[in-house]
Amino acid sequence: MRPLFGHEEAIAAFRDGLDNSRLHHAWLISGPEGVGKALFADKAALRVLAEGAGPAVGAPGLDVPDHHPTAKLVEAGSHPDLMRLERLQKETGVELARSITVDQVRGLQRLFSTTASMSAWRVVVIDSIDDLERPAANALLKNLEEPPPNSLFLLVSHAPERLLPTIRSRCRQLRLSPLSDEAMTSALEAVLPDADHAEIAALREAGQGSPGRAIGFRGLEIDVLDRALRDLAQKGDPTNARRVQLAQSLSLKAAQPRYEVFLQRAPSFIAETARQRRGPALAQALGLWERAQDLAGSAARLSLDPQSVVFELAGMLAALAPKETNAKGPNG
Repeated sequence: MRPLFGHEEAIAAFRDGLDNSRLHHAWLISGPEGVGKALFADKAALRVLAEGAGPAVGAPGLDVPDHHPTAKLVEAGSHPDLMRLERLQKETGVELARSITVDQVRGLQRLFSTTASMSAWRVVVIDSIDDLERPAANALLKNLEEPPPNSLFLLVSHAPERLLPTIRSRCRQLRLSPLSDEAMTSALEAVLPDADHAEIAALREAGQGSPGRAIGFRGLEIDVLDRALRDLAQKGDPTNARRVQLAQSLSLKAAQPRYEVFLQRAPSFIAETARQRRGPALAQALGLWERAQDLAGSAARLSLDPQSVVFELAGMLAALAPKETNAKGPNG
């Protein structure tokens, strides 16, 4: 199983429960998408099963050596004491089902109807619990309210506040935070061994602490997009030419992924600029950042016209340039 980077506090909290025989029966693992929540759950499940079956695991954190018998069974998808629930593929074999069904949750009874086979534990990983349809959530709640002996539920959630309060109240919560720059670099280098230093740096910046998000940006020429943002902020756009060109290029249907990156990078770029300013210049940059955050956050939710959104955000970036480089303001 691939390594997990960062999340030292969450790992320590889980290991404390495991090592001291105080492991809570249900853990709600939340945080931003792409930071490693599912990997954390999978590695925690493997560690618990391996510890319960032997031989002893001496590796740190949640790691289990690949040669361990339990690791081999989990890798093959054939460990009898582990069940993983996720959205299934539709009959077409292309798209995933809209939700995890109540029948899938009821299928857990096959695991709990007998004693554990190879480990002292029986483990369920649900990725993600946000995808449970309402009857499935109610069915799961019964297991959480009266957990079978030596059972462990590892529940991945991107939006725990939307879950049933009765589910949240029966779980110990672990929130995974965005990774540090150092952890991001290590994670990206491990997954993308062929990427050079410049690409890793660009992806790290765009990912904002989420390796999963950063990897999804690969091939989108993030460095080119950042150069356009930098030109706007340093050189301004007195004739609107830079804004028009950028807006047109990002409004094409094929450019949707790069448009989504732009919506994230533009406010971040303004925030980075604000950190270098003082006095009135800082106040101006913070005002632009707030406006950029509001516009970028509502663009997808309100289905705003991409070309207009890019033009307006680019104008905010241009407003950061020294006044002598701009004959017009951000709305001019």
